[in-house]
Amino acid sequence: MNVKKMTAASLLSMGLIGSLFTTATFAYEASDQVETVAHRGAAGYAPENTMAAFQKGVDMKADYIEIDVQQTKDGELVVIHDVTLDRTTNGTGYVKDHTLEEIRQLDAGSYFAPEFAGEKVPTFEEVLDEFRGKTGILIELKATYYYPGIEQKVTEALKERNMHLPNNEKIIVQSFEFESMKKMDELLPTVPVGVLTGRATDLSEEKLNEFATYAEYVNPSKSLVNSSLVNEVHERDMGIMAWTVRKKEEVQPLLDAGVDGIITDYPDYPPAHKAE
Repeated sequence: MNVKKMTAASLLSMGLIGSLFTTATFAYEASDQVETVAHRGAAGYAPENTMAAFQKGVDMKADYIEIDVQQTKDGELVVIHDVTLDRTTNGTGYVKDHTLEEIRQLDAGSYFAPEFAGEKVPTFEEVLDEFRGKTGILIELKATYYYPGIEQKVTEALKERNMHLPNNEKIIVQSFEFESMKKMDELLPTVPVGVLTGRATDLSEEKLNEFATYAEYVNPSKSLVNSSLVNEVHERDMGIMAWTVRKKEEVQPLLDAGVDGIITDYPDYPPAHKAE
């Protein structure tokens, strides 16, 4: 039983309101509003997964910033997309093979443009502390098979800041690793969970039924999105956010399909409401 999906009315009818209401706090609700998610921050305008990119997303009034979380050699949580340092910093090698101190010495901005020289790889806690209350945060756990226990560390960081509580901060946790999201559902029953996929085989009726037992969002590649899929997801009381929009002409088909959110490098592209 997915307690998050149960309404107060259904709990009352079952006589469970007293014991379960504190955890029965999130249920996806359909809206004509389209959530705009700044992918890795406003990654079209600033170096991805840096404080500069996240601030740009906030300045552009994104509903959420999307961040990627990994773990250092000494067990600290950092915000970076790739499992290696090579593409977005002047370092090299795996994130998991470097300490936080080593990673903090790297330049994570110069590759994008000279004016961003000196941007650092932020810690998860720094991003939470800076942007909580300013925008929603869509937290993606990357390559969790490299980082046993990362779900617990993310949980602790959110709980320390009371960011796991309903009606407090807009927080969603997502991953391509489905077992990891099952863990997050258990650890944070009040926080919505999303499953990411780029595979059509993950969008069968059987898989969607399985996702609905623990997830509140199914977030597929935009190439997989059509109105039929959106309806299938909505029928199971889940939301759907599509990724990753990098061209203006990619927006309208997603609006026409009825998605609930658009994950984009350019948060100024999507309009606020779905197409009529």
